[in-house]
Amino acid sequence: MARPRIRHLAIMTRSPKKMAQFYQETFDMEVINKAPNDMAFFLSDGYLTLAILPHRLEGEASVGINHFGFEIEDLEAVKKKLADFGVEMPKMRPAERPYAEYRACDPEGNQFDLSVHGFEKIETAHERAGKKEKV
Repeated sequence: MARPRIRHLAIMTRSPKKMAQFYQETFDMEVINKAPNDMAFFLSDGYLTLAILPHRLEGEASVGINHFGFEIEDLEAVKKKLADFGVEMPKMRPAERPYAEYRACDPEGNQFDLSVHGFEKIETAHERAGKKEKV
């Protein structure tokens, strides 16, 4: 099995458009996707994806790094390793969160996403349902 790799970071910000512009102009990152009304931006340096997400007062997340994500080959192997550490099993991400299939956390509660399909591809709820039926 290939070594899992961190493929994305997510930053919560009060101004997603301004923050995306900063990373584009400062680090030559490219916008690979964005939410309607410029509410969220997904930038890439060619390998790592940086999600710039809106911070809202009613949300629980603070401004700054929110989570990171691993692209993996074998979900079951990762689940076994998580179980060995006694942490909560990964939870399926909601259908409206199409970039990663699962969310998990480390022993300290730091959250990370797990994706078999990769972070560059959007996977719809219909596609996820089709995968569940095949398993």
